[in-house]
Formats: sequence, C-alpha cells, structure tokens
Amino acid sequence: MSLHYLVTGGAGYIGSHLVLALVEAEHRVTVLDDFSTGHRWATDGHEVIEVDIRDLAALRSALLHRHFDGVFHFAAKSLVGESAQKPLLYYQNNVSGTANLLEVALESGWGHCVFSSTAAVYGSPQARVIAEEHPVNPVNVYGETKLAMEQMLSAVHKQGAMQAVCLRYFNAAGAAPDAHRGEWHEPETHLIPNILRKAAGEDRALTIFGDDYDTPDGTCIRDYIHVLDLAQAHLKAMTMLHREGGFHTLNLGSEAGYSVREILEACETTVGRPITHEIGPRRRGDPARLVADASRAGQILDWRATRSLGEIIESAWLWEQERQNLQAR
Repeated sequence: MSLHYLVTGGAGYIGSHLVLALVEAEHRVTVLDDFSTGHRWATDGHEVIEVDIRDLAALRSALLHRHFDGVFHFAAKSLVGESAQKPLLYYQNNVSGTANLLEVALESGWGHCVFSSTAAVYGSPQARVIAEEHPVNPVNVYGETKLAMEQMLSAVHKQGAMQAVCLRYFNAAGAAPDAHRGEWHEPETHLIPNILRKAAGEDRALTIFGDDYDTPDGTCIRDYIHVLDLAQAHLKAMTMLHREGGFHTLNLGSEAGYSVREILEACETTVGRPITHEIGPRRRGDPARLVADASRAGQILDWRATRSLGEIIESAWLWEQERQNLQAR
C-alpha cells in the first residue's frame, strides 16, 4: 500500500537515503528542509517544502491541514564541536524546532513518528557493548538535545497522541550504490569520508587522534553501519508503528567494532595505495570503544545490519570520486 510520508531534513545525508528507500517501496514523499546544511540536488524529483522548523508560524502555514501517514524526523544540527560553541542554536533548532513540528503534527492528526536519534545520548560507555538499558548521560550539547527530543516524543506518546520510535545510530557511513548521493558535510568530521577525501587528493591533514588506547592496536574502536541498512530500519520502524503503535528506543549498529587503524587499512585496500596520515593527541572525551548491542531492533523490527565494512568503504569511495567531480563543476 502506497502511503505519503513527510521527511524532515530529507536533503541531508541519512534523510536523502531514506527518501530513496521510500520511493523504492512505492511511497509518496514530501521533503521538508531549510537547506542550511542539506543539498538541493539530493531532493531532485521530490516535492520540497523549504522552511525553518524554528519558525512555528511558517511551519504551520506550510503544513497545516495537509495529511501525512507519518513523519521521519531528521532535521537537527549534529556537529558535536559546534554544539559546544553554539549551544543556544542547538537547543533552538533541535529541541524548540521539534516541539514546533510536534505541535503542527498533532494539530494535523499525524500520529506516527520515526526519529533520528544518536548513541551520543549514552555519554561515556560503562560496558563493552551498549544496550538500550545503558544509562543515558550525554557529555556534549548535541547529545543533550537529542535526549531532550526523545523525552519530548515519549511525553507526547504518554498523552496518547503519538506513536514513535527513536533510532539511536552509532556511526553511519557509506553511500547509495550508484554513487549519485552520499555523505557531504562542511566541515567534514567523520572518519571514513575524511580518509577518502585525503585519498582523492585533497590538501588536508589526516590525523589519528591517539594511538595509546587500551585496544589491540591502540586506536579507538567504533561501530560502523551502512546508511542503506539505516534506511531499511526506518522503513521497518514505521511499518511496525502502523501495525502495533507504542514507543520504542532502539540501537542501530552492526554490533562489530573496527579500530581507526583498521578503517584506514581498509580504505587503503579499496583505493589501492597508502594514505598519508599523522598521529595526534587524544581528543578530550573520546572513549576507547563504542559498539552497539542492536539485538532489540532485531527482535522488534526483524532487522539487522547486512552490509560489510568493505561494502561501506567501496560505496563511500565511489561517492567520493563523484563528489570531487561535482565540486569541480
């Protein structure tokens, strides 16, 4: 059955891949974005509403009396460093903006929301593998705002007004297989695209932050998940909400950990040459290991990550070469 969904932040990295998955599943899509960080080319062929979610009047004017079968909510500021420098911007956009979106959703009778959350809500890990029962204690403003957004959805659900799933990602990576969209942030803070930008010839330093952690090779271990696996989890979450309702918080990860050195070596294998890098000091607040326990998503959504690290990096490398071409035009 074809349904009509609103995707806020649908011009961004993960949101635009979710749009692809929705279209492939023969659903209708409307993208809402203010294009402060998203890309217009990522919305080609789709209905687009350009509005800032911080502006309740404009949001209400654009959306009131429209019907959507559900909302996928990606519209949020997401840079940890920037959140420390601009905390009010993050609270205004992420928390106040979400309150505005929910207000309009409830006025319009949309009762299903899948929310893009983050493993940053957990803060410093107290276990080798992190399950949803792990204490939530974010250590940065970005994580604080995402946790507040989850709590807001939970409160609205308790009123009986909204069925919701909060999906806590670990490290999203990779790109669509035909290399026509992928990760493009400015500034780029994520490991895999930064390595591949260096490999593509960009004049930039590539720094491994710390090689003296309590890990097998001394570098941090993280859980990487293909963006297409994330998109499928969103589809399954919305389907489950229509079928059963409820409120759920679910981890999304591969349940496998890879060190920074292992990621670098895998990228070197893919591009076929060494990639120049340097060793720098640890970054404050970086834990040695962050790996997901995603078993609850398997139980509730019948979902698991299926794409390998090699597939992640190969797709990201194809996209990076295309991105370089787009940038040069």
